Amino acid sequence: MLSKLKVGIAGYGVVGKRRRLFIDQHQSLRTIAVCDRTFLDNDTPKDGVKYYTNYEDLLSEDIDILFVCMTNDIAPEVTISGLNQGVHVFCEKPPGRDLSDIAKVIECERKHPELKLKYGFNHRYHDSVRDAFDIVREQKLGRIINMRGVYGKSKLLSFDSQSSQWRTKRALAGGGILLDQGIHMVDMMRLFAGEFSDVYSFVSNNYWNHDVEDNAYALMRTDDGIVAMLHSSATEWRHRFRLEITLAQGMIILSGILSGSKSYGAETMTVVYSDEDDRGEPSEVVTNYSQDNSWRDEIAEFADAVINGTAIKYGSSMDALNTMHLVFRIYCADEEWRARYELTDTIPEYE
Repeated sequence: MLSKLKVGIAGYGVVGKRRRLFIDQHQSLRTIAVCDRTFLDNDTPKDGVKYYTNYEDLLSEDIDILFVCMTNDIAPEVTISGLNQGVHVFCEKPPGRDLSDIAKVIECERKHPELKLKYGFNHRYHDSVRDAFDIVREQKLGRIINMRGVYGKSKLLSFDSQSSQWRTKRALAGGGILLDQGIHMVDMMRLFAGEFSDVYSFVSNNYWNHDVEDNAYALMRTDDGIVAMLHSSATEWRHRFRLEITLAQGMIILSGILSGSKSYGAETMTVVYSDEDDRGEPSEVVTNYSQDNSWRDEIAEFADAVINGTAIKYGSSMDALNTMHLVFRIYCADEEWRARYELTDTIPEYE
């Protein structure tokens, strides 16, 4: 029997601990060390996993894979350090604070073609999203006409919570609700529609009054004429996820998303079938999803890529760059927002 790949986790907060749960459930992976700046000292806990206070000491361990679950300001640095150390890297989204961060990572990645790098866009692995994508890909309801997406947080568990204070600081986060959470909706819209050629937006921070956005509104169009409307919000007063995909012969509605917080409601997919005689009351089929397999399946795909040398299906560095680029195009399409924070949507050159 082959020995398990040794995993280190940089950043051991809510996300890092949840990643470890699914890492250790995988038959070919085991966590041997973690690090977090909140630890008081290096220590070996009862579960036999080594604890470190910084990622440099973590990388001194003999690990095969590094999971990066750190704040946006340091995640690119840790990712680059892992690659230069000769280990495969899985990094949470977003890939950094701006486009220069991901460009630097890609430049380093290209010097290590033998290594795998993957970014954590786990929403693509939700069963409802995968089922919807199969319908679109197989054109069971014809071509896409438009999409409408809303992804929002309540005030109680977002910007004003003590544990998330770093998310309110541009120097650490790089952006607000759009970069932190709305990036998932941006990524899914790219998954379903492809790349967008036209982008218009309004971005604001006039409720929470931090130097990052609490609302972003975008209207986008592809060269094929697919129009997408997006609202990313930290003033929903309830956690909310909804993506509507209108097609030539019906509609797909994804509502709710299963998550660790269990606060976005039941995850469902409603498929609406158009009928010339339906008089506004078409037939529909609702599918309910009771399990969130996204974290498990995302890690399994990454492990397979590392072990068998297969390509990264979702969350490659180019995927992350393209999604990040669209986020910054949304920022910069609002000229006032772009000027206020001196933003750019130009991708830096990299080797």
